[in-house]
Amino acid sequence: MSHALHRNVFASCVATLFLLAFFALLLPLVGCSSSDTDGSKRDDAASSQVDAPDSYTFTDDMGNEVTVSNPERVVACMGSFANTWELAGGTLVGASDDAFTFDAFEITSPDVAKVGDFSSINLESVIALEPDFVIMTCGTGGRGGDSSQADLKAVLDASGIPVAYFEVTVFEDYLRMLRIFCDITGRDDLYRQNGEAVQEAIEQVVSGVSAESQPPTALLMTTYSRGTRVQTSSSMAGDMLADLGVANLADENSSLLSDFSLESIIELDPDFIFVIPMGNDTEAAMRNLEAQTAEHPAWATLSAVQNGRYIMLDPDLFLYKPNANWAKSYEVLSAHLGDVEGEA
Repeated sequence: MSHALHRNVFASCVATLFLLAFFALLLPLVGCSSSDTDGSKRDDAASSQVDAPDSYTFTDDMGNEVTVSNPERVVACMGSFANTWELAGGTLVGASDDAFTFDAFEITSPDVAKVGDFSSINLESVIALEPDFVIMTCGTGGRGGDSSQADLKAVLDASGIPVAYFEVTVFEDYLRMLRIFCDITGRDDLYRQNGEAVQEAIEQVVSGVSAESQPPTALLMTTYSRGTRVQTSSSMAGDMLADLGVANLADENSSLLSDFSLESIIELDPDFIFVIPMGNDTEAAMRNLEAQTAEHPAWATLSAVQNGRYIMLDPDLFLYKPNANWAKSYEVLSAHLGDVEGEA
């Protein structure tokens, strides 16, 4: 009897030890399974929003090969570029003054420092922000005359700061730059929203314009406090008018570009005249043009003036790059053209 009792006690101890060992092995496995599952869900959720590469290499509009690595301290030296970077999901630490002057750019990054006018960037202010990516323009012309910032590249290169140059005039230029920015930030969803969807809307507007054997003629002008300039189809608004089937008289009369005169406009008698005010005071710009036209009684006899086709365009949509609102610019022009067709 004593031997049987010992055998039972021994068997019971062995069983207990076996169960304890089993649960000791099971608990870590359960914990790992739970942790892996949660981690996987978090990673999937994050990747659905942002899938930014560790580094990204691209060629800018000056032909430079540029490599950036998850840039978080970005300075944009043109207002429209600052807006485009934010449309791609990026944030800014610095931007040129025009980014804050015009409501169209809607800069939302907190505590963004000003680094000077885009035509005269304060390079010391840029470097003091310790950026890991600087976005600049290699374009020329506009309000600042020669606004190219290409001569600043050598100093930025010497400081080890990646810098990329872009020249944006027409929608395709904006789309190309947005694609690069979205590749950097990993926000392909924002490229679809602020790029491809806008492109589709533009194509819809353009496809709705009826082709005419005798396209309407137009004169496109920018006016500022000290004068007036004529724009060809190579300009931003001129390119849109060309897409909509308008014949720009300046394309065939290049003398208008260097020797602008109201007499020439009166002689050409365009179907309509578009005017874009430039500068910080649009009212002063328009007053300047009105003062010029008031001196020529023949101005009132122009077809565009008599038929209500002498139209001022919003600078936010036709002078400063409209970016995500580019389709709206096309819609506005198309509406004016539709009014003209309705009268014909």
